[in-house]
Amino acid sequence: MRFYCAKISSMDLSQTILGVTFPNPTVLASGIWGVTASSWKRVVENGAGGVTTKSLWIREHKGHPNPTVIANEHWTLNAVGLPDAGPDKAREEIGEYLKDKSAPLIANIVAGKVEDFVAIAEIVCGLGPDFLEVNISCPNVEDECGKPFACSAPDAKKVTEAVKKVSGDVPIFIKLSPNVDDIGAVAVACAEAGADGFTAVNTFGPGMAIDLKSRQPILANKVGGLSGPGLKPIAVRCIHDVYKATGGKLPIIGTGGVHTGQDALEMMIAGASLIGIGTAIGERGQDVFKKVCDEMEEWCEEEGISEVSELVGSIRT
Repeated sequence: MRFYCAKISSMDLSQTILGVTFPNPTVLASGIWGVTASSWKRVVENGAGGVTTKSLWIREHKGHPNPTVIANEHWTLNAVGLPDAGPDKAREEIGEYLKDKSAPLIANIVAGKVEDFVAIAEIVCGLGPDFLEVNISCPNVEDECGKPFACSAPDAKKVTEAVKKVSGDVPIFIKLSPNVDDIGAVAVACAEAGADGFTAVNTFGPGMAIDLKSRQPILANKVGGLSGPGLKPIAVRCIHDVYKATGGKLPIIGTGGVHTGQDALEMMIAGASLIGIGTAIGERGQDVFKKVCDEMEEWCEEEGISEVSELVGSIRT
């Protein structure tokens, strides 16, 4: 069992997931804020209980041209396109972080083919992350990779089975899509194939924003995945559906629109054990992790709750 000593509150916000202890439930979600070892260390210094890498490919991936992001107070659309320098850069950054690791590391991988998922999983698992997050659900690369694997239970199962065979003792979390009729069925298929947990959910959409003067899409890619506050109610429902479908037996990293401690607690009540935060960094600063934890602690103390783990899956329906 691996333990990390950082603690940012007087009550017990820690979560032990599959033998790995997170000092608090907040983790940096995979995305543009988690590109380098220095950026991972910085968010840990600002209160994150764990970090997730950007999506890692088996070979260099260019991503989409600018503009790639547009945001307002209600939502963010991104079509960054998962740029990545390739495995050598992943080895460098992950190796640097692991030299002096202060919080658990979740490595996120992505691919357009099952065999490429296997290839990058073998490399990344060999680097020693605490968890492997398998991104089968990004809506921003459909033009080059086809429909996301997460949109089909059989396809999601194939990827899960293949990655599980090469992941060794690294637990795998399948990152699910909200763009499906029955996310619970997809989760069950992945669980049957050996998934150790889930991340729910990826961005919604894709969506589009249009510039009124030019009457053209604002994003160069025309469409992008929706995140931010507008995604949160969908994410909460998806978390509940996954938790219910799998009997609460597998841990869930809840992500999608979390900006406050109240948002995080809502996701935990729905069934999440950890909470991914990404978009909120741009609005509340890099110390949003500490702010969210302080807000969670304040609410729990008011409600007489001594351990935040008591809330996981406690929804009353």
